[in-house]
Amino acid sequence: MIDINTTERKNIFAVKGNPVTLLGNPIKVGDVAPEIVASGSALQDVKLSDFKGKVVVVSVFPSIDTAVCANQTRAFNKRATELSDEVVILTISKDLPFALGRFCAAEGINNIHTLSDFKFSKFGLEYGFLVKENMLLARGVVIIDKAGIVKYVEITKDIIEEPNYDKAVAVVKEILG
Repeated sequence: MIDINTTERKNIFAVKGNPVTLLGNPIKVGDVAPEIVASGSALQDVKLSDFKGKVVVVSVFPSIDTAVCANQTRAFNKRATELSDEVVILTISKDLPFALGRFCAAEGINNIHTLSDFKFSKFGLEYGFLVKENMLLARGVVIIDKAGIVKYVEITKDIIEEPNYDKAVAVVKEILG
């Protein structure tokens, strides 16, 4: 259940040109990354703290069953091969874990971890990515350093836009020195 006192933000994200409202606490560069609990591929709880000591790239999207979300997942899977084992890429959406697993199996995607925010919307609310109008996640990227500090936040202007992959990879490489 969503708290009625949840922060609402407008004019940040749109769905095909139509502005929508984002719910939750807007995460900012310099913040300590809030703990999240999401569902892994076998419905097990997965926490951000499970990846402590790694640089974490969180690729956020609404639904794997759309072309832009599928492209985003493929792009980050490919980019993962360019990065060291000090980096983990998590993808998170409101899709059921089974749908995410089915997509990754069909596409041969194995360099990323898929997570679902379907149960609690904890990621969406704690990071400010939950769309009020459809209860899906906005599209974007969050990068967290090894100490758990947020180093990069991007929410695309519109659902039909892909995130800036080059910028995200540049931030990761900068963190790694």
